[in-house]
Amino acid sequence: MARIALGIEYNGNAYHGWQAQQDGVDTVQLRLEQALAKVAAHPVSLSCAGRTDAGVHGCAQVVHFDSDSVREMRAWQLGTNSNLPRDISVRWAQPVADDFHARFSAFSRCYRYVIYNDPIRPAILDGQVSWQFRPLDVSLMRTAAQHLLGEHDFSSFRAVACQSKTPMKTLHRLELFQRGKLIVLEVEANAFLMHMVRNIAGTLMAVGIGKQQPQWMQEVLLARDRKVAAATAPPGGLYLVGIGYPERFQLPQEPYGPAWLPENLNDG
Repeated sequence: MARIALGIEYNGNAYHGWQAQQDGVDTVQLRLEQALAKVAAHPVSLSCAGRTDAGVHGCAQVVHFDSDSVREMRAWQLGTNSNLPRDISVRWAQPVADDFHARFSAFSRCYRYVIYNDPIRPAILDGQVSWQFRPLDVSLMRTAAQHLLGEHDFSSFRAVACQSKTPMKTLHRLELFQRGKLIVLEVEANAFLMHMVRNIAGTLMAVGIGKQQPQWMQEVLLARDRKVAAATAPPGGLYLVGIGYPERFQLPQEPYGPAWLPENLNDG
């Protein structure tokens, strides 16, 4: 029995999130397991690094599965892609050690939330970005974001339906970049609560439009009450862009982020 890891990219607009559900609704996991089963010639059960919500995109999702079918890595990649819809793609396939686990071996996750800041809503990027028609002050948002760094109880940014055993998470990095009309929030943590990034984004935008002062972010955090924070930002602007694993697993390291977004955001 071999364990195989895959790197997955997907546009989440057409799906009810990553995770397969009992009612049989269309999800990324369901489509991927069906495609892999055709290559493996047996049912396949996937474990993933991070379960994304409906409408959320993945640029660097990592999954693993076990199979006793002997296939070249090229077959796992290209054969699976030939059975997938065009909005899901296997970027790479690699054999991994038996103790590798896509979720539990990961020590960090990185998300990008992309905001299109303009009075007129976007057309071409519809479903790929979040739209904020009010002018955003990125400097105020950066000041507010600093209050979230480190280990905290993130209950104020946690969805009611979240099943995490603890609201304690460690935010390693939270940066904001601006490229023309695009404002990008990049956040890295050991793990995330359900809707946590979108709730942070919505709360930062409340500061950016001048509705709240940067210090309010600390008040929201210490309140440990979801009702105190701002509304949840839409899912379309959110991308899972990186998973951190120990070097010993030697997984491929690809440039991450939406293909249409510049990689070197610091240059802007």
